[in-house]
Amino acid sequence: MSEPPTLPQTGFVRLSAILAPRGPIPVSRSTWWAGVKSGRYPRPVKLGPRITAWRVEDIRRLIHEGAA
Repeated sequence: MSEPPTLPQTGFVRLSAILAPRGPIPVSRSTWWAGVKSGRYPRPVKLGPRITAWRVEDIRRLIHEGAA
């Protein structure tokens, strides 16, 4: 058995660390981006011209709200 994915305590994470199979959220990339556009998922932060990431705190909040 593999260990469940863990998120860092603070900082930023890339999309590959958020979405399954490596991440905790089991949706496709297209579903994720549609959810970002509609406001269901957190908005990303641009760290550079080709680097998009999300705040770990926002992802943890999304997971916690989904479990409630």
